[in-house]
Amino acid sequence: MATTSIWAVKGWLGKVVVYVENPDKTENPAYFEKNSMTDEQTQGLSDVIYYAVQTKKTVERTHDENVEIMQRFVTGVNCRVPIARQEMMAVKALFGKTDSVVAYHGYQSFAPGEAAPEMAHEIGVKLAERLWGDRYQVVVATHLDKSNHLHNHFVLNNVSMADGRKYYRSERDYWLMQQESDKLCRDYGLSVIEEPKRGQSKQYGEWQAEKEGKPTYRSIVKADIDQAILESMTERQLWDNLYKKGWRIKLGKDITVCPPGKDRGLKLCRNFGEDYSIESIRNRILANTRPARCIIPAEKPSKRVHLIGQLNTARKITGYRALYFSYLYKMGVLPKKRKPNPKSIYFLFREDIRFIQNISKETRLLVKHGIDTAEQLAAHKEGLTEEIISLSSNRKSLRYQARSIRDENKLTAVKTQISELTVQISGLRKEVRLCEDIEKRSADMRDKIHRAAEEQEKSQRKEPIRHEPFRGRR
Repeated sequence: MATTSIWAVKGWLGKVVVYVENPDKTENPAYFEKNSMTDEQTQGLSDVIYYAVQTKKTVERTHDENVEIMQRFVTGVNCRVPIARQEMMAVKALFGKTDSVVAYHGYQSFAPGEAAPEMAHEIGVKLAERLWGDRYQVVVATHLDKSNHLHNHFVLNNVSMADGRKYYRSERDYWLMQQESDKLCRDYGLSVIEEPKRGQSKQYGEWQAEKEGKPTYRSIVKADIDQAILESMTERQLWDNLYKKGWRIKLGKDITVCPPGKDRGLKLCRNFGEDYSIESIRNRILANTRPARCIIPAEKPSKRVHLIGQLNTARKITGYRALYFSYLYKMGVLPKKRKPNPKSIYFLFREDIRFIQNISKETRLLVKHGIDTAEQLAAHKEGLTEEIISLSSNRKSLRYQARSIRDENKLTAVKTQISELTVQISGLRKEVRLCEDIEKRSADMRDKIHRAAEEQEKSQRKEPIRHEPFRGRR
């Protein structure tokens, strides 16, 4: 059994296959993006190839940097993997199509233990050849993740080498990809879902988050609806309870729910299956013998301590640091000793728990360097950029020296210096990206805090109106 999907990638193709050419030296290279891009669209093609052909998952390599990489489970269809970037760029340049969507990223995931790596890769290559082999360039890579799930990644150049026409993914493409995948699975004796339930396809960010066990927008909605059903004895009680919490409900052929702070709703049956149709929800409520209650663990008694000194002498933090600490508190992450009650955390804050690692890194950077204002952040970023330029210049000079060195010991020493500089530059680039992320995320944090306050104020002063229809963006 294999599940499939494919989505658009926007970014800069100039750094597409940098990792393939030298995997020891490039980690998630930067790419250019527009403010209007979504999370899955801003996954640049460099990130796609970086993920698709990681050394630990797909390649074997000798210690000599000059020896060509030996690909085990990476194959190029109509392109050669080591120079896939140049070949894809050449096709785009030939037809003058180098803007907007630069590629499509697809995956094909197999059930645990059902296929060997060689078989999975062979199926992936055949699928790519059947779907795109006569018109497009594709890189196919096979992974085995920590959960023993074999899966193929497809990086598809969206400009046809045959006539320059662009590939546009449609609903039919989803269907065709799954149909061809099922045919290949049958040919190889693998299981197939004969009557798959129709549902909305997952975007890359959601698929990756679920794979890592992180909450997503849809998983949070599903969990909240499930909990609300368990806590209700009648259908009216269910909708009233959701409405009191700021949800908007629209009853129709398919129930549409809109969580607090969101502009658009979600159709339950379409997204979560037949168990969330109006009849199924009514049956689930009727099956409740008594409403479930959310058990909140008892808090440990607080300790009394004697304060030495005065409280008013402590300096209050403001700006970015205060914003991040406040947001972590609203997410239920701080204080660490307090176990958060999911019911008390606003929906928009819970949705950001999937980004907690990034938010924590950004918080540590702000605290470490005492950054509170946009000016301080810009100055810190500028200093990092200047240091990167200086170190890159030194590394370039050492690389020129290495070309003329014949003594093995001296050459080894110079290569060691180059490697150390590369590590430093990589760390500085990561810190620059953190600064850029802070600039973007801080505005989003302020907006969500403001919206949460408005929703709370609105819910306190308004009279209950049952089943109020809402207007979402079309």
